[in-house]
Amino acid sequence: MKLTVSTPLALLVEAEDVQAVRAEDDSGSFGILPGHADFLTALGVSVMTWRDHAGGEHHVALRGGVLEVIGGREVSVATREAVCGGDLDRLEEDVLAEFQRRQAEEKAAHVDAQRLYLAAIRQIIRHLRPDAGGTP
Repeated sequence: MKLTVSTPLALLVEAEDVQAVRAEDDSGSFGILPGHADFLTALGVSVMTWRDHAGGEHHVALRGGVLEVIGGREVSVATREAVCGGDLDRLEEDVLAEFQRRQAEEKAAHVDAQRLYLAAIRQIIRHLRPDAGGTP
């Protein structure tokens, strides 16, 4: 199989001799072998592993993304950010922790922005409706 992993800025992985892929989505961990049915899923912050024909294992930490299997011969991953590495323990401990921290910060910022937006809408309504305590 062919495996590609890309971010908006770079093509990180382009491997032609992939024997198996293991990734993780919200339903859990799953594997992909040659001949797999067409498939599309959203990935969480996780480490994806693949094995080449020589038996070598390779890893890439993903900050979420979309995985697609095409024709049982091609696996494509599009992600916001990824880090390749040979040391699985380091990827799981350091890189995934950093990705999860950033994701939590972005979620908190999004929640804060939504609160500000709703507060502004309430103020506008208060000023437009005299019965809501605003001035006409």
